[in-house]
Amino acid sequence: MGDIKLLDCTLRDGGYLNDWKFGHDNLVSIFERLVDAGVDMIEIGFLDERRPFDMDRSIMPDTDSVGKIYGRLDRKQAMVVGMIDYGTCGIEHIRPRSESFLDGIRVIFKKHLREPALRYCRELKDLGYNVFAQLVSVTSYSDEEMMDLIRLANEVRPYAVSMVDTYGLMHQNNLMHYFRLLDEHLAPEIGLGYHAHNNFQMGYANCIAMLSMKTERTLVVDGTIYGMGKSAGNAPIELIAMHMNNSLGRHYHISQILEAIDSNLVQFYHPASWGYNMFYYIAASHDCHPNYVAYLMNKQTLSVKSIMAVLRKLEGEKKLLYDKNYIEELYVEYQKNEVNDENDRRRLAECLAGKEILVFGPGVTVKTQQEKIREYLRTSHPTVVAINYVPEAFAPDYIFLSNSKRYLRLATRFTQESYTVIATSNVTGTSDDAFAYTLNYSSLIDAESEIPDVSLVMLLKVLLSIGCARVHLAGFDGYSSETDNYHNMEMEYDFVKSKAAYLNRYISGFLNGIKDRMEVHFLTDTRYDVQTGRKTDA
Repeated sequence: MGDIKLLDCTLRDGGYLNDWKFGHDNLVSIFERLVDAGVDMIEIGFLDERRPFDMDRSIMPDTDSVGKIYGRLDRKQAMVVGMIDYGTCGIEHIRPRSESFLDGIRVIFKKHLREPALRYCRELKDLGYNVFAQLVSVTSYSDEEMMDLIRLANEVRPYAVSMVDTYGLMHQNNLMHYFRLLDEHLAPEIGLGYHAHNNFQMGYANCIAMLSMKTERTLVVDGTIYGMGKSAGNAPIELIAMHMNNSLGRHYHISQILEAIDSNLVQFYHPASWGYNMFYYIAASHDCHPNYVAYLMNKQTLSVKSIMAVLRKLEGEKKLLYDKNYIEELYVEYQKNEVNDENDRRRLAECLAGKEILVFGPGVTVKTQQEKIREYLRTSHPTVVAINYVPEAFAPDYIFLSNSKRYLRLATRFTQESYTVIATSNVTGTSDDAFAYTLNYSSLIDAESEIPDVSLVMLLKVLLSIGCARVHLAGFDGYSSETDNYHNMEMEYDFVKSKAAYLNRYISGFLNGIKDRMEVHFLTDTRYDVQTGRKTDA
């Protein structure tokens, strides 16, 4: 049986949660506790020439910076390594190992960069370092691509080649497949590593499976304290150490790691928590980049079922190489659900012809300026349309639905109470006759807009198309980056505050553009400027 090494990468992978700003005292304390715990290898952070030196951060521009932070510490038995994302730290920033606090450097790279990345590994090796080739998203490698990687590695002879399960996709069958392929064909002196992520809660289990494999080569298993790490987090090193103590005769001092959790890491857990959650499960179960899931969930327009349907349309290499334009196209295409709405528009026009119309939005002023609204209702007796919600204090004649997620929240209420629903075709009802009117989604969106499906704009397009020339609005306050935008905070979209200025400009511009065809009057205060299209002060 070959040697087995336990590697901690908290100060590197954990840094994704706090922009690597652990604070100098924490950096030192975590390092010393890992040394005292007897951990074999300690990764102290990233080397990245794009980042300025900061004594409080574990992301450093060069090897000299490593010495400034850690150089006075006693490493005892531990091998100290840093990581470079290939292409972010030129060789000119790396001093020879004899002049550095580092013993080794791990180079992480995507498969299409394997040839130049392995050449870079050779340069680092020539400087005296133990070099690790870290295979990003190992599950994306075909057997042919892996054999080519092995050929390149056998020419360079790094200290180890590591399987990096970047998106937490691995179960034991594919872990063992790649393990056997590498173990059988790598030169015997090259070690074999595994870096887990916990999207499927398989990190610890896969580490145990890895450690049970019989091989004469060195094995390196990664973990982080408390599982702290990017996305769903990593395999917790305290659990791996416990297993190695119990089953492999090791003697790691786990109490030192637990002290690090209590003293150094708990402060980072609550503001930027990591660990298993539905978001990363969805990404892993569709073999795709988590940013695709984030994009769709941040829309706040799709049910989980619909999000998964869009993700199933991802194809080929793009599944793991995030492309915002690609997912936007798939989103819009999924939402279209083309229907012939000519008859529904005609019927709606007949019902609303000559009517005074009041449209309710979900802004704070629906509650704070109720008396204005009540006075208008008493004197004008308008037809009331609410957008994507049911107002608490006012009874709508129609509900305009353009958001599938909002519909799911209201579906039970719709079965218990009587509402006339006008839905866009992207909203799927519980039955064929769930909605009184269904309008074609694609004819109402603005494909040129950064946010193509703004519900107020969509409804006003509908009303314009059926001949409505005058509309009153209540609860359309405009958007603020600093204050609440909805009277019910459960309705607040995650992206609204960051896009407040854009939304105000866009909607003001739309209102200004239709003023010759439709009179739009605000009953409640608003940030929109209908006359100029400019945003007023928030």
